[in-house]
Amino acid sequence: MSYRVRLTLAVALAVAVAVVVASAITFVLVRNELRGQVDDALRERASTGGLSLRFDRVTGQPQLDLPPDRFGGAAGITQLITDSGEAIRAPDAMVELPVSERARRMAAGGGSPFFADAHVSGRHLRVYTVPVNRPGLALQVARPLDEVDAALDRIKTLLFLIVAIGVGIAAGLGLVVSKALLAPVQRLTRTAEEVSETRDLSRRIEATGKDELSRLAATFNTMLGALEESARAQRQLVSDASHELRTPLTSLRTNIEVLARNEALPPGEREQLLRDVTEQLTEMTALIAELVELARGDQAPPDPEDVRLDLLTAGAIERTRRNRPGIRFNAAL
Repeated sequence: MSYRVRLTLAVALAVAVAVVVASAITFVLVRNELRGQVDDALRERASTGGLSLRFDRVTGQPQLDLPPDRFGGAAGITQLITDSGEAIRAPDAMVELPVSERARRMAAGGGSPFFADAHVSGRHLRVYTVPVNRPGLALQVARPLDEVDAALDRIKTLLFLIVAIGVGIAAGLGLVVSKALLAPVQRLTRTAEEVSETRDLSRRIEATGKDELSRLAATFNTMLGALEESARAQRQLVSDASHELRTPLTSLRTNIEVLARNEALPPGEREQLLRDVTEQLTEMTALIAELVELARGDQAPPDPEDVRLDLLTAGAIERTRRNRPGIRFNAAL
């Protein structure tokens, strides 16, 4: 997987997480707001709403006088519960709310008002339970959450679409951003590949900014310049070495050939040729050592050294006279 693809996926993932978190927070806030409105209506219903409580003359049991309860009706669903868990409804009530243990304890005189969700006949209800001013009784008021659930389902679908669109846009923007951000890296890569293929160290990358990628390009240009200078120095070293070694090798070869062809040379000339061969071998050994040291790139000693120019000049003249015996040299101090 390329770096560009990884960067695009990272951007898309970051945006997706942000959109999902924002959508979840939005959904929770809207859900709480919608359910909060239902809860407020249930509180108002429990405190003000038309509850007529009477007791049967024969049995002494409490009874409710309410219009028939219907799902979705303006009056909602209302019932009394006793501390024994019995539900007391209006005579024409068609819905009975489930009685929980917590609601029974409230009817017995313990606990504070609370909200709960319930499912009755496949319908989702919001139930509010509150104590009344009668010992052993509590009041339950409920309303269906059909409209709230439908609205939340629509909002949930809309948020899913927003998340999907946001991720798609993030992926597209990630491609554009990654292309723009990685353009200098791609130029650097292309230049490196071209240098590797063509061995052309004179290539450079345009670096005009001051960011990290521009500094990387400038550093790469500096490296190419150093490599180009090193290659030039290497070529110059080879040229200088071939030039410096050509003359002593030619002279040495000539002397050896003379010694090999003329076995009856006078002793003085033979000894002179042998001395010349020895000196030329010594000179070549020193020259090769200097070339090897130069090829290693060792730096010159920082402290200056005294040089006898007269001895240096005399040595150069002597070597030249030996290599060119037919030429006359005049040296003046």
